[in-house]
This record gives sequence, C-alpha cells and structure tokens, in this order.
Amino acid sequence: MLIFLDVETTGLEEKDMVCSVGIIGVEDDENITIYELVNEGKKILPQASSVNHITNEMLKNQPKFKDSKAYKFLEKHNDESTTIVGHNIKFDLAMLEKSGFSFKGEIIDTLRVTKHLIPECEQFSLQFLRYELKLYKQEKEQLQAHNALSDAKIVKNLYEYLLDMAPKDKLAELSFKKVLITKFEFGKHNGRYIEEIAMIDRGYLEWMLANILDLDEDLRYSIEYYLEGVS
Repeated sequence: MLIFLDVETTGLEEKDMVCSVGIIGVEDDENITIYELVNEGKKILPQASSVNHITNEMLKNQPKFKDSKAYKFLEKHNDESTTIVGHNIKFDLAMLEKSGFSFKGEIIDTLRVTKHLIPECEQFSLQFLRYELKLYKQEKEQLQAHNALSDAKIVKNLYEYLLDMAPKDKLAELSFKKVLITKFEFGKHNGRYIEEIAMIDRGYLEWMLANILDLDEDLRYSIEYYLEGVS
C-alpha cells in the first residue's frame, strides 16, 4: 500500500494538534481517498485559520482522530508493507503520533528528496514546487493550498515526478540522508552562502545552533559542516 498523506493543524506550537487529515491510498489499480476534519480538543487560532481556512465552528461536532475513518484506515495498513509519502512527512507523522498513531512502515519525504535531486530550485515549499515543476498540469480539478486532501494530491504528483528521476527505494534512502544546504533562505543573511557567513560572522551561526531549538535538521547539519570547515 502506498499512502499519500497531509495534515493540517491548529497551529505550530507544541500544544497544537491535528485538525484535518487528507489521504490517498493506492494499491494495485485502486485509489482510496479520505478527507476528514477531526477535533482533538484544541481550539484553532485565527493565524492557523487564515492559512488552512478551518474554523472552530467547523470542528465543533467532528470526531476525535482515533474515532475517524482516517485513523481506522491508517491503522489497518500500519505495517512494513506500507509506504507513507508526504512533504516534510516527519512533521505530519509527529502530529498524528500525538493523537495516538505511530507508523511502523516505510516513509518517503518529498521535501528532502527534492532537495537532493533538484538542488537548483530556489525554494522547496510544496506550493512553489507545484508551479516550478509544472505539477499543476497533472491536476484534474481545482486544488486549494493548505487543504489536506489537495496537498496530498500535489504530493502524489510530486512523488511521480521524482520517480522519473530515481526508483522508489532510492527515494526512501534519500529521505533519511541529510542535505548540505549552501545558502540561507531567510533572516539577515538571506541569499548568502553559509560558508561565507562561517568566515565573517561565525558568532551568528553559533548562536543559531545554541538558541534555535527547532532549527531544521538539514540547516543545522550544514551550519555545523561549514563551521568545522573554517575552524
């Protein structure tokens, strides 16, 4: 079973929970599509609603995740023969684990794989890649950004694009291989090479490593790599 997965959440803080799940299950020639809103007892803030367009009124009478069709489907296929594919999939699975689902199978992270196979991309967000790689040409319906099912469909299109570049087992391997990032994509050094900053502003990089606890693991790896190189 191949499952394309995306979740939306009540926010990005530690206390936030999943509030919607989009699933496309593919096995042989059969496609199973599931989209559900779920209520884990955490109110969604306006900032999150402004992105995913989900409101507290919409969540009011929805089931808990463990009572949802999505949970039952995922649990039914929760074994080593199943591969779950998502963009930054570790985040999605971490959110589902907070709600009681711990996945036992293989994962493919299209975010990390794209960074490995198409490093020349200026950005790697799902929506950017949707247009940069012209994935929208494969869409047979109008999709809404940050809708869990729409994003799962975009992930499926991205996966198929990447599959033309490398076989499935290679995509799975790259999903756990750290990416050496060369440039900053944010902050006061946006667009500049990390290696250059390691030479002229080492203290800033050391501060990032010490103080940004949720620093992207690939960026942390890259900063440490370049700091060691100029030490």
